[in-house]
Amino acid sequence: MNRAELAANMRNVANGNLGVPLLLLAVLAMVTLPIPPLMLDTLFTFNIALSLVVLLVSVYTGRPLDFAVFPSILLVATLLRLALNVASTRVVLLEGHNGGDAAGKVIQAFGEVVVGGNYVVGLVVFIILVIINFVVVTKGAGRVSEVSARFTLDAMPGKQMAIDADLNSGLIEQDEARRRRDEIAQEADFYGSMDGASKFVRGDAIAGILILIINIIGGLSIGMAQHDLDFDTAARFYTLLTIGDGLVAQIPSLLLSTATAIIVTRVSTTSDMGRQIFTQMFESPRSLAVAAMVLLVMGIVPGMPHVAFLSLAAVAGGVAYLIHRRGVERAELAAEEERRTAAELVTSTKTGEVRELGWDDVQPVDLLGLEVGYRLIPMVDRNQGGQLLGRIKGVRKKLSQELGFLMPSVHIRDNLDLSPNAYRITLMGVRAAEAEVYPDREMAINPGQVFGKIEGVETTDPAFGMQAVWISPDQREQAQTLGYTVVDASTVVATHMNQVMQKHAHELIGLEDVGRLLDNLGKQSPRLAEQFPDKVSMNLLLRVLQNLLVEGVPVRDIRTIAESLVENAQKTQDAGQLTANVRIALSRLITETAAEGEAELPVITLESDLEQILIKSVQQARQAGLGDDGVALEPGLAERLQKSITDAARRQEVAGKPSVLLVSAPVRPMLARFVRYGGPRIHVLSYQEIPEDRQITIVASIGQNS
Repeated sequence: MNRAELAANMRNVANGNLGVPLLLLAVLAMVTLPIPPLMLDTLFTFNIALSLVVLLVSVYTGRPLDFAVFPSILLVATLLRLALNVASTRVVLLEGHNGGDAAGKVIQAFGEVVVGGNYVVGLVVFIILVIINFVVVTKGAGRVSEVSARFTLDAMPGKQMAIDADLNSGLIEQDEARRRRDEIAQEADFYGSMDGASKFVRGDAIAGILILIINIIGGLSIGMAQHDLDFDTAARFYTLLTIGDGLVAQIPSLLLSTATAIIVTRVSTTSDMGRQIFTQMFESPRSLAVAAMVLLVMGIVPGMPHVAFLSLAAVAGGVAYLIHRRGVERAELAAEEERRTAAELVTSTKTGEVRELGWDDVQPVDLLGLEVGYRLIPMVDRNQGGQLLGRIKGVRKKLSQELGFLMPSVHIRDNLDLSPNAYRITLMGVRAAEAEVYPDREMAINPGQVFGKIEGVETTDPAFGMQAVWISPDQREQAQTLGYTVVDASTVVATHMNQVMQKHAHELIGLEDVGRLLDNLGKQSPRLAEQFPDKVSMNLLLRVLQNLLVEGVPVRDIRTIAESLVENAQKTQDAGQLTANVRIALSRLITETAAEGEAELPVITLESDLEQILIKSVQQARQAGLGDDGVALEPGLAERLQKSITDAARRQEVAGKPSVLLVSAPVRPMLARFVRYGGPRIHVLSYQEIPEDRQITIVASIGQNS
């Protein structure tokens, strides 16, 4: 072996890469080779220290996944302890007739000092430890592991939906979504491993009982038959050594069982167990105050130990008073901060002189605005940990990339006319949407299938109208386990903003944006950009882009849009007809968007008699100079048509399939407006917009009398 290989091997040992194999080899050696008493003392001490370290790591771990190697450590520690049992049994049976420290100082200490040298007391203590370990801790931890594994697997779809929702709304990037998905998979693997690892602990407790019985019977037999000891002497020597050996093994076993129970009963937070206990148990003084009163009453009852009860009542009452005072001080500080913030926002800056009004005093109307009540101000204040500004920026970035033009910035201001928890989204200075959120709570959204009901403030998701419940943050894990999609208040507002911006994208694009798109076109296709202004005006281009956006068609492929307009602008200057030509040019994009990943495009069609009626109505409206907007349908026919299309679309929605209405080109614009508002989202395509290589499947056909 050269020097480089030797250095690499030393680094492996230093990094712990050979630690587990060496430990397993040591376990094998303990099972097969005789171990001197001094070595047994060292190994027993190491076993106890290892169990203590594992227990303390479990206590100070914030999340179970932060100690994901715990099942493997549990297995290795169990094997080490069983190997020590085998090694110590060999020494006890071979040297037990000498009594005292024949099997090492550690076993002697536990046999004589811990139980006072009385093997009957030792036997009782050992049995109690086994009952505590086996019946209480191990059995409970095993059951919790089993239930946690099952509910973690059941909650995976809901958690995946929450990640997809955050990704689709632009709140997180692909890398963050991938990290969260990996974390969910690791969580499922961890609880599955814990379910199996808890069986090791339970088997170890059973093995401890059997080893005790075997050692006592074997020791009595060997002491009396081979070493000519009388029954009392043999019982005293071997039973004390066996009980000492059992206690040395059971105490680390109990520590590891407790660590297992702590890990599987933890709720994922950023704080350790001690901090959780202090903040959650002693946050409110009410419990301590009532406990102090009960202890006081018990302390004054004749015959009770007055000093103990009255002292503890005084301590509990004093701590309750201190917690109450701290809560009052915090509330006063929070109220003062709230009043000061509101006053700063309301009070206008006063100057010492009166000046003449100017055009600077006329504020332009914001394209997009967000007004918040005063309790929501911390959500938009980065200095107070507010995340809403970052979420809205992510939404704007994602929509800009998807739709093809820069989404306008959102002007955020406070509005004291709103209720404290309310917010309002404005469009061109006019209210577009309004809702209420609770910044100190989280929204658990029912995606359509949950496994139970969770307590909280019932509400409706403002973006999509789904049933939801406002819950406290410590209910998040429970809600996700039941299948709810849980998001914080900032995400609720940002998602609502995303929905409003997407719905009104055609109103947000303007001539300035058209100019930027033409600038980009000049960089991509200079010759096309040169001849474009002579054939198509910017106003006409803006109307075509708005027509595309109103039906959810992105305008990022400005080159294809411009080529189609240049080609057809000499034939017509009608924005509706030019939009139809552009849609045919963008057919692959439109069809792929409507298919939502389906290999074959499922479509809903109209029967020929109904389609002819609609075509005739469109032609009459155009001949009268009313255009597609002036199409008039018989009220009964319009109602039946609306109901039939909506029912067919809902069936597709329930089946998890896209809803696509395929019609002839003349009636497509009219039907697109007809189904745009209310009911499920429906893509209306013409036959000319289906690429030749695209397979379609007719899932429903709507007739005149349907």
